[in-house]
Amino acid sequence: MRDVRWLLVLVMLGMASVVEAQAGSPAGPVPPELLTARRARLAERLEQGIAVLRSAEPRSVEGDYPQDSDFRQDNDFFYLTGLETAGSWLVLIARPGEPAEAILYVPERNPTEETWTGPKLGPGPEAEKLTGIRAVRSAAKAVAEINALIADPDSRARHGGLWIDEPMSDGGVCARQVNRSRCMLDRFYPELRVPQEVTARSLNAPLGQLRLVKDADELSRLRRAIDITAEAHRAAMAVIRPGVWEYEVEATIEYEFRRRGAERVGFPSIVGTGPNATVLHYDKSRRQSEAGDLMVMDIGAEFGYYSADVTRTVPVNGSFSRRQRELYELVLATQQAAIDAVRPGITIGELNRIARDYMRDNSGNLCAPGSCERYFAHGLSHWLGMDVHDVGDYNTPLVAGMVLTIEPGIYIPAENIGIRIEDDVLVTERGHELLSGRAPRTVAEIEAAMKAGQSSRTH
Repeated sequence: MRDVRWLLVLVMLGMASVVEAQAGSPAGPVPPELLTARRARLAERLEQGIAVLRSAEPRSVEGDYPQDSDFRQDNDFFYLTGLETAGSWLVLIARPGEPAEAILYVPERNPTEETWTGPKLGPGPEAEKLTGIRAVRSAAKAVAEINALIADPDSRARHGGLWIDEPMSDGGVCARQVNRSRCMLDRFYPELRVPQEVTARSLNAPLGQLRLVKDADELSRLRRAIDITAEAHRAAMAVIRPGVWEYEVEATIEYEFRRRGAERVGFPSIVGTGPNATVLHYDKSRRQSEAGDLMVMDIGAEFGYYSADVTRTVPVNGSFSRRQRELYELVLATQQAAIDAVRPGITIGELNRIARDYMRDNSGNLCAPGSCERYFAHGLSHWLGMDVHDVGDYNTPLVAGMVLTIEPGIYIPAENIGIRIEDDVLVTERGHELLSGRAPRTVAEIEAAMKAGQSSRTH
């Protein structure tokens, strides 16, 4: 038995350790040349300084209740390294007019532990090959070496200060502090010994602006996530009927995600019927549908760390009532007016105004007295990428390579009517591309998809 155990350890040590760079994932690893280009662009934005990022850590299965797995890499760390390795650090040194210098720290391999967890990535040529970073060192040295780099007066003068990756989960705690820099260090990087005269600046803004414009690998992952989500919408429409439970539809959706290669949901699936369709972020999926209900399905598969976000509203019995159809077509036309306006140079704020003006001017008597715009209860759009509500300044004019959602809605609780139509749109050099068009969107397309599903159940 002992010989077998040691044989297993030797096999694991000999295996290619790309398991923590998306190996086995349908998405595959991020090309190292793209990772190198991302780090170079970040260094250009920083101009001068030492940037420090740390990986995510495993969650507690008992304490944190992870629903997918106990580990998902930090988005910024994955964006710059392509690695899914916990306990790691990245240091990026930016100097004006010089190439960026990157140092990667990853934990040493532990053969005994790997009999439980599988092979891990350790310091060595494999990590260099996967990331394009030549300087790969043991994570055991990380804190001491980073502290020495920060403490060196010559180093600080030469490199121009410290940049740290600030987790989005801060909740604004440090923003309310007089010394925000010190608060960030104490909360997120307590191991670092930073002299009082050194100010820490957040990487959130420069990294957020960088992540707004997607490169070829990012767009490939997003396209696949969106296509999977569109197929899940079709699968859901085929099973919806009066009496179906919301959780049955959710199960169909998430089964379709997984069987097509999505490793997670991008966010908790929203499947709401009747009164639940008017609740913007309803995610309990506990109600049984009734004839005459509308069902809102706001869903997104995550593929290779990139999330889709596509919403469809369908009639549970397969056909819209006259009022449902009129309201639906108003929302659809409002959405189309905004989509048609997507082009480089415009802002999300301007698109929101276009959509609201259209709905206000074309409501007729549908929501009298007044227009239906008063039932448009949320913003029109958000960025899309590694986070479903992705990072980046919302005042930024659109440029080619950005991806955003367009999602008007009407919610009338008194009538149990909730209608939201959400699509994912890529900004191109000359305008835009609708990425989520494979999901049935018009009244005719939705009713046909549902009729086909009903027909297949009777044969």
